[in-house]
Formats: sequence, C-alpha cells, structure tokens
Amino acid sequence: MFEKILIANRGEIACRVMATCRRLGIATVAVYSAADARARHVDLADEAWPIGPAPARQSYLVIEKIIDVARRSGTQAIHPGYGFLAENAAFAEACAEAGIVFIGPPPDAIRAMGSKAAAKALMERAGVPLVPGYHGDAQDLPTLDAAAARIGYPVLIKASAGGGGKGMRIVERQDDLAASVAGAKREAAASFGDDRLLIERYLTRPRHIEIQVFADNLGDIVSLFERDCSIQRRHQKVLEEAPAPGMDVTRRTAMSDAAVAAARAVGYVGAGTVEFIAQDDRFYFMEMNTRLQVEHPVTEMITGLELVEWQLRVAAGEPLPLRQEQLRIRGHAIEARIYAEDPARDFLPSIGTLVHLRQPAETLDVRVDTGVRQGDAITPNYDPMIAKLIVWGEDRAAAVLRLASALAEFEVVGVQTNLDLLRAIAAHKAFAHGALDTGFIARHADTLLPPTAPGDAQGDAPGDAARSVIWAAAALAVLADRWAARAVQAAASADPWSPWNAADAWRMNGDGYQDLVLRRGEDVVTLRAYPAEDGTYRLDLPVGCVHAEAAEYAATGMTLRLDGVLHRLRVVRRENELVVILRGRNHVVHLIDPLAPPRHEDVGSDLVTAPIPARVARILVVPGAVVRRGAPLIVLEAMKMELTLFAPADGTVAAIRHGVDDMVEEGTELVTFAPQATE
Repeated sequence: MFEKILIANRGEIACRVMATCRRLGIATVAVYSAADARARHVDLADEAWPIGPAPARQSYLVIEKIIDVARRSGTQAIHPGYGFLAENAAFAEACAEAGIVFIGPPPDAIRAMGSKAAAKALMERAGVPLVPGYHGDAQDLPTLDAAAARIGYPVLIKASAGGGGKGMRIVERQDDLAASVAGAKREAAASFGDDRLLIERYLTRPRHIEIQVFADNLGDIVSLFERDCSIQRRHQKVLEEAPAPGMDVTRRTAMSDAAVAAARAVGYVGAGTVEFIAQDDRFYFMEMNTRLQVEHPVTEMITGLELVEWQLRVAAGEPLPLRQEQLRIRGHAIEARIYAEDPARDFLPSIGTLVHLRQPAETLDVRVDTGVRQGDAITPNYDPMIAKLIVWGEDRAAAVLRLASALAEFEVVGVQTNLDLLRAIAAHKAFAHGALDTGFIARHADTLLPPTAPGDAQGDAPGDAARSVIWAAAALAVLADRWAARAVQAAASADPWSPWNAADAWRMNGDGYQDLVLRRGEDVVTLRAYPAEDGTYRLDLPVGCVHAEAAEYAATGMTLRLDGVLHRLRVVRRENELVVILRGRNHVVHLIDPLAPPRHEDVGSDLVTAPIPARVARILVVPGAVVRRGAPLIVLEAMKMELTLFAPADGTVAAIRHGVDDMVEEGTELVTFAPQATE
C-alpha cells in the first residue's frame, strides 16, 4: 500500500479521499489555487502546496504543476478525484512518465471512453445497445442537419468530449438546430477544450440508470449494481439512489452484463461507471465515466464497501477484495446534492459567504460529504456544490422518510440554495411512488418550484400563524441585540447605573414601549413591543396582540413562546438583515431605520448587467447594432455553465463596456442599451 498520495482536486471529493487515507494511515498532499488558500481540503491534508491563480485553467488543470508538486513532495501516487484532470489521458501518461502511480484506469481506456462518439462505436462492436444517433467525425452543419433529419426530431445534441450537461441541447425542430449547435460547440470548447458534438434521438420519458463497475489488474471485473440518477436539472443530477426503483433481477443482470462487457472492451482497471438511458423495457448505452462518481456514496451505503479504499488497493496491484458472487444489496440509499443556486431563477448559481451553515448530525444512516465550512465563500471559479447528503433506510420508503427528516435539519444562510426544491421532491407523491424520469422536475415544476415571497426561500408562503412567528422572532432578536449592546455600553460607562444606560423603554405617564419597523418582501409593518419586568414582551403584531418570550442557545437556536405556544427556530443576523429559519425554510426580514432616506426602485433600465460574477465568454453584437427584444447580446460563463443575456426591448446597442475574458462582478454594466423611442 502507498505511504503518501497527492489528491489532484479540491472540495468535497478531496476531503472524501483524505478521510479514507487517514483511516488507512496514508499521508496526503493537497494542492490549492489562490482562491482555495483557506479551504477545508487544505486544512485536512498533511501537506498543502499552492499551484497558481484561481481560474482552474491556470491551476488545477495544469498537468505540469501537479506533477511538479508530486515530485517535490515525494508522493507515490496521485488520486485525481472527479472533474478537472480525472478523465485526462495525457495526465495519466504524465504520471507514468514521472514514475507516479495514477489511481485510475490506463490512459488507453480513458482515451477510448473520452470521446462519446468513439466510445459508442466501440460499444456497438462489443454488442452493447445504443440509442439511434450520429457519432461521426464530420462536424459541419449540413452533415449534422442531415443526421438530425434522419434520426427524427426531437434530437439531443451532446458534447463528444465530456459530460455534466455541458454542451447539451434539446432541439425540437430544424429551425433551431443551427443556433443550438453553435451554442453547444462554444460551451463544449470552454468546458473540455473540444467542440465536437454527437446527435441522438431524444427520448421523451427516459430514466438515467448507471452501473458501478470495478476492475483489477488481474482481469477480474465486477458490477456493484445500479444507481438511478433520473432526478436532474439542466441535464445535471440532483438526486441519486440505489438500487433503482422497480429494478428486477432480470433487468439488473442484463444491464450489469452490458456494463462489464463495456469495461472489458477497453481493458478497464479501477472504478468506473457505465451510464445507460432506459425507457419502457429497453436500455441504451450513453457513456462511460472513467473515474469515481459524485454519487458513489449510495453504492457504498447499500453494499457496505469503501470504494476509495478499493481504488487504492487496485492501484497498488492488489486483486479486487470481493468476487461478484460475494456482493449483496442491503437496504436503500439516496443522495441529495445541496447546491448554491436559485431554482426560482432557472438554477442560476448563487455567490456569497456561508454566513450560517448547519448540517444534520452524522450517524450510521446519515452521512454528509462537504468541502466547505461556515464562513467559507462560494465563488464563481468552481462548481457551486455545498454538500452531499446521503441517507440509508431498510427499504426505499424508510430512506425517503429519513431524507426528508435530514433535509429539514439542513440550514444555509448567505447564498440561495436548492434545499427547498430537494425538500419538495422528497415530499412529492410521485417521488414516493418511484415514478422517476429525467423530466421529473420540469413536469412537476408547479408544485416543486412555486412562486415565493421576495427575499424568502422557495416554498409556499407562510400562513397567518407562521407569519406571526416570523415577525415576533425577528422583533425579539432585535430587542435582545439592543439590550446586549446597551449592557456593554453601561459596563464601559463611568456611571453604569445611569438611567441613560437602561434598555427598559421607560416612559413618563404611560407604558414604556419600543417601535420596530420591519420589512419582509414588500410587506412593511411597525411592531410595538411593551417590555415586562420578567423579561417577556407584549407585541402588537399585524394579526393582534400576543405575549412573547424567547431564549436563544448557540446549538439549538431560539425557543419562542407566543401566548404559551412553543416554536423552535433560528435567527441569523447580518447587520439590519435577519434570516428567520422556521421549519427548515429561510425568511428574510429587514430592520428599517425610519429616519433613513426612502428606497428608490428602478422602474426600468437601459443597461444590461451581470446577474452573477462571471467571465465574458462571447460578445454577440457591436455598438450601433439595432436589435429586437429578446435578441442575444452577450454570453457569460460561471461555475461551468454558460449564460446568455438578451435585449430587454427593441432598441440600439449604445456601448459595450467589457471585452471577452474579462471577469465581472454581479451588477456590473456590460451593455448600454438604448430602448427604441416611442412617439
């Protein structure tokens, strides 16, 4: 076994690999960019080496830098994690040339499966079933147009060199093909350095099912059974589970046999995943990921195996720890990916600092894999994943209940997240019944993605009782802060007992009270708080007067009683913003200074601004261009996705403020747009 390895990655996967190494007594070396100097994976490693600026193409994707650190640190092997260089054959070859073990498959296997088109041709020769499509070398538009017409619309365009939804487009009709091909090529080139595409028939209600395979250097290959990854957004996985709902022994055997045949056809070694798309009673090969998958924990939970340990042992030349007949499925596991993104804005990534982060307690049945901590920043440089929540149950029904319970305990303040979407999926009847396919979120969008109150997390607007709790919790948090601040002021005063240092709201000839002006979304209320001698308050709320008392504890949050009814919640303060976390949902309340100038809302704008921090990837217009409403103006790239900004109205492009490759912050003016004058 190895004595020291380097993890050529970051985030939760680097932390995950380090956990296994620590258990086995293997020293670890981390690498980090300038943006990750204080990252969790850096702190967990035995050694950590800087490798360059924040952009991955200048740090984590530079093979020479990784190999140089491996040599200088004296590591025997490199674990690539997933993403970045994990499926880069040149990196595997560079490791071999440097005398360093690559903890992954041989370069030839990576190369064979690295091109989706070449992989499909190879699978066709191996007898693995394929979706009808075009996987040829010719990439000109007439060839792709003819192929799409032959396959029949709708078709799916995919990047040949990669996955994760990058460079993927659904095309419903021929008129949209040219624009979709151009966009897919740009995104594929930016993500993988290769703009080649393939086209396949688009299945309308498919399931995404993948088989985990493992192979050693002695020729033994096993299937560690399947995972269902059908719950997706933007063609990227959101929830994964194992085993697949409704999978019978006959289908499992057929898919496992096909996956093993695929691995054997390329001389595979190590951990790999063969992905299939299934509809009705048929399944088709999609691609093979020549690495460990993000969702590998669900396989670990149902098999009781440690896949990173298997990777290390196979890379060290050992045989597979178990043979196929020794492998068993026990129970059911589900993984939920918690992302910093806004489902209400088409899953736009969210940038910011994790002001508050509380995760469920880990047990034998609940696991959290994460690469961040409270206080860390989610930046535009890398994937917006915050954590993976993995749960296990004796059967699927038990796992679904455990997932819902654990999601309710997850709290994040500082960025928008998909937590409420995940909670809504876990509570959905169709999900409970296992009625899954890749269109699940879009089909149930009305219930999974309901409109929200401004400033609130996604979810149904709270009723009167919940609104009273939100207002009262925010008010009592403000009053507690004022009392604490006045106590500090009094302690530092030359006369601590001066009445000017009291925070009791005393008034002559009347009951003492304090007025608080609070805003939640567009609702602005003035709450009057009458303090009592026992530390409680009488609050005048919009729905009436209540008796309120509260106590706050660092670990459990606030215990609030309204007219004797107890509520448990948490209030997170950020200057004049208070986030009330009630039953797992965030409700944002602002404390308003009545003496401050009134807010001015823009009723219209002749500017096109960046919705998130991003890199300018492409400019589609020139100054002076006359465009129609909805015309594409500029393409941004952030967190591995491409975002196109459009003209807000008919008019003229007055000026373009930034160039290609410029990094811009949220709210930065990109295009000055002069709307068409009206008579």
